[in-house]
Amino acid sequence: MEQITLCIEEALLEANISIKQLSAVAVTYGPGLVGSLLIGISAAKAFAWAHRLPLLPVNHMAGHIYAARFQKPFEFPLMALLVSGGHTELVYMKEDGDYQIIGETRDDAAGEAYDKVGRVLGLSYPSGKELDQLAHLGQDVYHFKRAMIHEKNYDFSFSGLKSAFINLVHNAKQRGESLNKNDLAASFQASVVEVLVSKTLRACKEYPVKQLVVAGGVAANRGLREMLKKTLKEELPNVELLIPPLKLCGDNAAMIGAAAHVELKKGRRANLCLNAEPSLVLGQEKE
Repeated sequence: MEQITLCIEEALLEANISIKQLSAVAVTYGPGLVGSLLIGISAAKAFAWAHRLPLLPVNHMAGHIYAARFQKPFEFPLMALLVSGGHTELVYMKEDGDYQIIGETRDDAAGEAYDKVGRVLGLSYPSGKELDQLAHLGQDVYHFKRAMIHEKNYDFSFSGLKSAFINLVHNAKQRGESLNKNDLAASFQASVVEVLVSKTLRACKEYPVKQLVVAGGVAANRGLREMLKKTLKEELPNVELLIPPLKLCGDNAAMIGAAAHVELKKGRRANLCLNAEPSLVLGQEKE
């Protein structure tokens, strides 16, 4: 709590604004780790109460989507591909603050699979950036299965890919064989990216949209960005691709502020009884 208070003071100083210039206090109340959520909520409640400011509850995943608004204003309807360590979702939006999840992971999220595979390769945590760099130095020589790519739904599954990768590496070690780390990374990433791009493009065709937003930590992945740009240009040239700046792909306060602006316009407020909701689902927030 002491550290978060210092962060608030530093943020106000860096923004060159006073507390009197604030119109509201925004806070993430889910989804996420309950300990982190409770610290943020407690600090936000105290700050809002002390300075008589409205408290705005924000869904963490909505924040990731609205990080892309720093690139350009949204045009609706739009499709959002949310890819992070805990979530892989396709979200259809008819207007600001309206979220319809049309597809999601049935097991591991894409970012989670990246981190687990990275650990097997001896990479640092989180592994996404380093694994992406290795992938650009290798080739897709192992041709992992593209899970659920031909199914008519928009759900994802990365658990099988993760297991296949781990088994390949384990079996090679048992036989005393060495595998090319770059090729392993490239093969893994090719499978993940192809599934994400294929399902996302198909969703954009079924739900005619003006923009495609890609957000979350995995949105920083160069392989995903390049494939989406190329495929979208070829198949849906009229759909605009919006991806947040690299510094806003991970968790940050700016994205929560952007999403909170929508809550402010809609008149949504929280009282001091606001609690953490670790399993909060996008689009199912309490009014």
